[in-house]
Amino acid sequence: MDSNRREIEVMANLLSSNDRQAEVNRAHFRKHNCLAINVIGSPGAGKTSLLEKTLPLLLMEIHIGVIEGDIFTSKDADRIAVHEVPVIQINTGGGCHLDSKMVSKVLPEFNWQATDLMIIENVGNLVCPADFDLGEAFKVIVLSIVEGDDKPAKYPVIFRNAKAVVLNKMDLETFTDVNMENMKQDILAINPDIQIFEVSCRNGKGLQAWVSWLTEEVKSYRESKV
Repeated sequence: MDSNRREIEVMANLLSSNDRQAEVNRAHFRKHNCLAINVIGSPGAGKTSLLEKTLPLLLMEIHIGVIEGDIFTSKDADRIAVHEVPVIQINTGGGCHLDSKMVSKVLPEFNWQATDLMIIENVGNLVCPADFDLGEAFKVIVLSIVEGDDKPAKYPVIFRNAKAVVLNKMDLETFTDVNMENMKQDILAINPDIQIFEVSCRNGKGLQAWVSWLTEEVKSYRESKV
């Protein structure tokens, strides 16, 4: 058998198995009336920093759980735990993304009677996580503007599959050559319905708009399941 054909078959089987478990996860979230989101971004984009700034604002109204995905260490989970929210670290041991089976194994660790929103922070990567459904309601991309305005066009799949993108580190805009208009035009050309938030985790710019939107998404999800 041709090796390329064999690799394609293996990948197809892997994705099929992942999708079946993702549907089980999704049913679990629906059963417990919990909105689950999959937060994706490159290493250093500011995913954990965004959560650190978001949690204190959300916790006034919403009960939150967090799943932290990383290759090694519990550093991100340790940062989140400071905010006194339930958090579980998943280490892939080298894998470049979380999959639905990894997520399913930690779900029993949470109190689902007191969880309105489950935030799954994926492993730092803009490529592999795009193909693996975790059972989430939708994906959110965190993109640091210092990564360059060419990234949406270079990685269109993840933008096509996301509901929102947070353009982070806006406080550094004047120190870069990034063309914000080109970046946003490319994002909207890929996905005209995506929500775009311009945020600085350092100075707080744009955070309230992002938090307000996410709060409404949680409320809408819960109302739709009543």
